Amino acid sequence: MQLWHDHAHQYHTEMLDFKKLTSEAMAGLRNDHSMIFKDLEGASARVNLVERELEYVETQNSPRACANRADKVIEREAWGLQERNEVEVEDDWEELQSRVSDCVEIISGFRSVKILKRIGSHKGMWTRDPKSSKVYIFNGTSGDTVYEFKSVRDFSRSLGVMGSRTIHLPFEWTSPGSAVYDGYLYYIKQKTDTDVQVVKYDLRSGSVTDTAMFPMERHASLYTLNPETVADLAVDDEGLWLLFTPTDSEPNISLAKMDTATLDIEQIWDTRCPRDNAEAAFVVCGTVYVVYNTRLASRSRVQCVYDVNDMMVSEEAPLLYFPRRYGAHASLKYNPEEKQVYGWDDGYQIIYRLTMKRKLLA
Repeated sequence: MQLWHDHAHQYHTEMLDFKKLTSEAMAGLRNDHSMIFKDLEGASARVNLVERELEYVETQNSPRACANRADKVIEREAWGLQERNEVEVEDDWEELQSRVSDCVEIISGFRSVKILKRIGSHKGMWTRDPKSSKVYIFNGTSGDTVYEFKSVRDFSRSLGVMGSRTIHLPFEWTSPGSAVYDGYLYYIKQKTDTDVQVVKYDLRSGSVTDTAMFPMERHASLYTLNPETVADLAVDDEGLWLLFTPTDSEPNISLAKMDTATLDIEQIWDTRCPRDNAEAAFVVCGTVYVVYNTRLASRSRVQCVYDVNDMMVSEEAPLLYFPRRYGAHASLKYNPEEKQVYGWDDGYQIIYRLTMKRKLLA
């Protein structure tokens, strides 16, 4: 009994010593945790300071404005445009000027950013019909299927593509460069043995109403950071636009104004915005905003702006940096009714709400 008593006393003493050691160790860990937390707060403050300094530097550097009075309009015979005398061209330009200069707004910044959800592939496109509430999802870089939702809210509440109307197209769409306008889907069709075509598809009747073929190289890519995009259709307040490159050796992006009814080309411009390091572009009030990035995805930025009306001075060209996101944009689609851009970024569907201002020359 005495031996057991001695052993119990020894165990009790060792337990007290162990408790004391653990208490001291816990106190040390709490002190270390407090010091690490303070260090992290300091590092966060320094990071915020660096970000503010970078934003200040960004605001001091103006982007290269791409408007040029001498290169206001470039006509190309390859698109079926016939040569006219100087008086006729001037008269036609005056008529076009009155038609495309009604809108006098430019982007001044981003009002808010909303990350809606993540669905589908790394690359894709989504957009909303400016004339209705319907939303359309193009998953991937090609296919013959489009998913239609009744509204952005229905899409945000859906599980995957459940609850959508599946639309099977008669011709496969190529690249995330489609556009939807007033119940019609405009998309790029490209086959290995044919030229590039723009297809007009009636979403209500489910039939193709028109097609137009353009002399673009089959393997030309519009944006070097998204080589799958051979051409890009855009919609703004003035109607339908086509961004393209005639050949893969052409360094700059070209712009064409299209007739939504007939798909005829009304005019062509050389934007002088380089294709190199471009990831996407969109059109607002007849002004092209080309978005650039790096091959190792960084902050997307509007680095080249071209106004077809020549109503923007160099000092007025906006310097726009997109907020930090996940990777790089596969597509950007502007909605003129909502004044916001629908972006597809690494499988995430994002809405950028814009703030606008009037052009100085308006």
